[in-house]
Amino acid sequence: MACFEAIVAAMNESQARAYRIERPRVRTTGAVFASPHSGSEYPWAFLRASVLDERSIRSSEDAFVDELFGTAPQHGAVLLAASAPRAYIDLNRSADELDPALISGVATVTHNPRVSSGLGVIPRVVAGGRAIYRGKITLDEARARIAEVWRPYHRALQHEIDEARAEFGRAILIDCHSMPHEAIDAAGSRKGRGAAARVPEIVLGDRFGAACGGEVMDHVEAAFARAGFRVARNAPFAGAYVAQSYGRPARGQHAVQVEIDRALYMDEATITRGPQFGEIRARLGEVIAEIAEIGRGAASMPLAAE
Repeated sequence: MACFEAIVAAMNESQARAYRIERPRVRTTGAVFASPHSGSEYPWAFLRASVLDERSIRSSEDAFVDELFGTAPQHGAVLLAASAPRAYIDLNRSADELDPALISGVATVTHNPRVSSGLGVIPRVVAGGRAIYRGKITLDEARARIAEVWRPYHRALQHEIDEARAEFGRAILIDCHSMPHEAIDAAGSRKGRGAAARVPEIVLGDRFGAACGGEVMDHVEAAFARAGFRVARNAPFAGAYVAQSYGRPARGQHAVQVEIDRALYMDEATITRGPQFGEIRARLGEVIAEIAEIGRGAASMPLAAE
């Protein structure tokens, strides 16, 4: 019995390091909201091993995104949020995207642009290409992070998706992220004069239709537009590992990556909530309510059509 209790305690501790789940009193929708990059629990040993200060190391964090989508349980949906930060481990990467330039003992792999740029499952850099570490880390350390954080998070995510499909006939995963304003500002500049006024505030990624059924995607986009957001699809962000891996529309499993412009709700330089944080959260609450309805099979979307 003592051994069993120790195992359970270890599993609970691992879960606590990996994620938290906020559940509604009664689940009423197949929509699942997840925030893999908003974790902000930085291990002390990790901070000591980094060459970055505590503010710089947070630059690739999707700060406060879990709060922005925090009303999901009020609408009958589950919210899964990472605890560990993106700089420590990237939950929107495959577990085998290991960077030989960072991790000792990893053989050089075929060209992977994410890994080559330092953005593998264990990132080598944060925003702006700034190096996180003084040198390399061991393969054992990388594997430990994957075992203790990556795998528990993805087991939990798959479980929630499976539960949604079993109960409601389909799952709609909303993978919640934020994007640096300069990323979309630069994209607008490249398009020429007048494009700045049309720069999106929300970018929805469905892997160009591979991760989400067209009718579902249309309704999700319309929900953001009705809340007053300028919306674009798949450019400059089409969706990464989560959308690619969990989006199976033919099986009633839809995935949409949502990127929201950080300048709308936060001061990117100081990583603090901006004056419009409450307003943006309220508008996103309207979006969440509509997506929850889609997850109930509402909005004239018969399950047979899938």
